[in-house]
Amino acid sequence: MLLQGKKLLITGVLTPQSLAYGIAEHALAQGAEILLTGFGRAKSLTERSAKRLKPGLEVLELDVTNPEHFTALTASLRQRWDRLDGVLHSIAYAPEDALGGNFLNTPWESAQTAFRISTFSLKELAVACMPLMTQGGSIVTLDFDNRVAWPIYDWMGVCKAALEATVRYLARDLGPKGIRVNALAAGPLATIAAKGIPGFKALEQGWGTQAPLGWSAKDSHDLVARTACAMLSDWLPSTTGEMIHVDGGYHAIGAPPVPPEAAAAPAQPGSKPAAE
Repeated sequence: MLLQGKKLLITGVLTPQSLAYGIAEHALAQGAEILLTGFGRAKSLTERSAKRLKPGLEVLELDVTNPEHFTALTASLRQRWDRLDGVLHSIAYAPEDALGGNFLNTPWESAQTAFRISTFSLKELAVACMPLMTQGGSIVTLDFDNRVAWPIYDWMGVCKAALEATVRYLARDLGPKGIRVNALAAGPLATIAAKGIPGFKALEQGWGTQAPLGWSAKDSHDLVARTACAMLSDWLPSTTGEMIHVDGGYHAIGAPPVPPEAAAAPAQPGSKPAAE
């Protein structure tokens, strides 16, 4: 099996609709041992999901805004395992006033919160897990490609762009230890987190039209989960600092496809080509 004997830490599992839940489910099916993290009131949701995944599956406390929790996480991992082979970072949050077309009015406090939770937490998690990754391994963060400005993503988009840069710097510093760090950039998926993004529905509806392989926000979770497991395995031994797309090919297409009837329409007499 792809992950036979691997010991993985997986963050971000809330409900069975969470992308991290599907990744945890596939990892278990591929032979991995896993631990989950949760915090605060949401930890009860994670614990409920943990029971569905596997009886007795542990959930460690981790609030990424509390530095002491990262120190405790390292200690907790040492108590349970002699090593760690892989980490899934599936953590992101932005206050409501940092999304949905409010870019110019977002206060620093909201942008700071979004950056700390969505971006800086990857570095903190990597540092906390690094002492146990004595045989190398893989760190994967879930991303949404932000090399362009999206109409609805605003400061979360800025945080994701910074996340992609963080991946490259971590890859630089952790590579000598044999630790690979990569981002998985998925297309839009119907998750609880997505429901909190204003205008998500419009983005979701147009995605499948442009993606050469097609895309379904409801039915593509499995595709992303399988790719994440491959990234956590030993089958990409020289891939690091990379953003791997699982989006139906949307990112490779520069503009929405021209409708067949428009492409076939003859030019009108006297018409001129549009200026570039």
